[in-house]
Amino acid sequence: MDGIIIKGIAGFYYVKVNEEVFECKARGKFRNTGESPVVGDRVRISVMDNMKGTIEDIYERKNILKRPIVSNISKAFVVFAVKHPDINVDLLNKFLIQCEMNDIDVVVCFNKVDLDNDYANNIAIEMVKSAGYDTLILNAKEGLGIEEIKKRLKDNISVFCGPSGVGKSTILNIIAGYEAMETGKISDRLRRGKHTTRHSELLSVESGLVVDTPGFSNLDITFDEKQEIQQYFPEFRSFIEECRFKGCMHFKEPSCAVKEAVEQGEINENRYNFYLRLLEEYEKGGNKRW
Repeated sequence: MDGIIIKGIAGFYYVKVNEEVFECKARGKFRNTGESPVVGDRVRISVMDNMKGTIEDIYERKNILKRPIVSNISKAFVVFAVKHPDINVDLLNKFLIQCEMNDIDVVVCFNKVDLDNDYANNIAIEMVKSAGYDTLILNAKEGLGIEEIKKRLKDNISVFCGPSGVGKSTILNIIAGYEAMETGKISDRLRRGKHTTRHSELLSVESGLVVDTPGFSNLDITFDEKQEIQQYFPEFRSFIEECRFKGCMHFKEPSCAVKEAVEQGEINENRYNFYLRLLEEYEKGGNKRW
């Protein structure tokens, strides 16, 4: 019998099979292989009495995230507030890079637009749209944009991510229709939310599964090779083959189609400058985690 792990607590794994949930323990062989089941895993279980079972096999994972530990994510809702807290553009780009590295479809959500009458001219919103990402404008507390999120949840394992205090838990609670996750109060001093999400659990919402992630303000990104970095900028892809030199890094090389696209406004300058900073950091630190 096949299912998905929706929760793990103290060595017990709760596996959803259709509309039923079985409390399972992992087969001892996993201790020998060093592979532990995680939330999001697609697994094969053997069933005993009273809705209890044993995890026999873990199917190949599409991806696995570290914060929190959850696998097989197919869609990420990257949530930022236009105000309180203000958008950290580099942090936004790091979230986008992280999603690209894990082959996750991205929806960027800009919440709290009621706090900024000029949000339409926000450079971060313009940057994300120009890069081709699916972009939603939200005022979650008033319901603006909620239906658009619901449409995108169907048949996905989705994650809400972003910095603290932007409204991730509020959005999820509205969509779920109940207090699915505790919301954090906003610090008056920092205008940022307190980290309140304490566990990872997949929730059945709008014909999909959703996990809420902690609102960390730092991401660990590791590149094995410098050439790899450009792969995570989807707006570069249509121009790369037009570069004069194979292996072009789009920095100082002549006849670079990516640089020409930046000059002509076809690639956002802020995104390109972030790419250059990644190259610089890599040169300084090699295989750098930051």
